[in-house]
Amino acid sequence: MSRTPVRPFLIAKDAEGRVRLTVRETRYNSQNYPIVTATMQDEIFTTATAARAFAKEHFGAEPGQFAAK
Repeated sequence: MSRTPVRPFLIAKDAEGRVRLTVRETRYNSQNYPIVTATMQDEIFTTATAARAFAKEHFGAEPGQFAAK
């Protein structure tokens, strides 16, 4: 696994083509190995911009914290 930090917000389309937001939390174990917990939000968005706006409003997201898939 890469030691590159994981961006905390992932915006991706699901199998049906809907835009979804996943919030990821990274913590480290005693050997400094990253453990990432990902939680997909229940909301469905029409665009990636709407998902970003939701993350900014509800989670305090900032530019540069988003990954797209």
